[in-house]
Amino acid sequence: MEISSFMVVYSALFGLSLGSFMNVCIYRIPLKKSIVSPPSSCPNCGERIRFYDNIPLISYLLLLGKCRHCSNPLAWHYPLVEALTGLLSVALFIRYGLSYQYFLFLLFTSVLVTVSFIDLHHKIIPDVLSLSGIVVGLAASFMPGTISWLDSLIGIIAGGGSLFLVAFVYERITGREGMGGGDIKLLAMIGAWLGWRQLYLVVLISSLVGAIVGIAFLLMAGKGFRVRIPFGPFLSLGAMACLFFGPELMNWYSQLLQ
Repeated sequence: MEISSFMVVYSALFGLSLGSFMNVCIYRIPLKKSIVSPPSSCPNCGERIRFYDNIPLISYLLLLGKCRHCSNPLAWHYPLVEALTGLLSVALFIRYGLSYQYFLFLLFTSVLVTVSFIDLHHKIIPDVLSLSGIVVGLAASFMPGTISWLDSLIGIIAGGGSLFLVAFVYERITGREGMGGGDIKLLAMIGAWLGWRQLYLVVLISSLVGAIVGIAFLLMAGKGFRVRIPFGPFLSLGAMACLFFGPELMNWYSQLLQ
């Protein structure tokens, strides 16, 4: 029990550290900057962030969410990404233990979180994340304890193809682009990791949640339907829901239909 508790704490710390690195990716990838060098610095004044100011969650709280040098506020998503990744790491560790499945799905969910926040801020989904995720997801399917490579391959084709078809039909009918290419590649990546059988649930969950949040946002913003709401975060939410509760959700949905 003591060893198990220690490892759970370790997985949380590992997730927090990973979340700190993901914040670097969220900031630098859309700007086409290296995620390795130079070291972390304040985006406002450019001053290098010292190691004692770069401790996940703790430094943000101690600094009251501001840069030590220029006192400008730091991005609100920094502690959120770190906390979310820490929780995901713990949840995956509890399910898979210290195994390669734990590391694989932590990588998958970390990419989903990174993609979501980039899409929220810039309304883009970088190919370097989605296309790399497709390749890694397909490669992971050849390992025991995961979906089969055929399920993964069909998931890639079905995920990307279904959204491409929706986007094509919508554009032909309305004359406007309704689904970005980034969303299409993201669902293909999700299909590579989860397989084709859960894709309909991913789309259903993301569409329902996206519709509710989107309508609420549009009503509060008072801008009608002129505001483009990124769909990537909702696809990511649907994918994570299916990753953790896929069989339960499928049974519930089947019973609902009956």
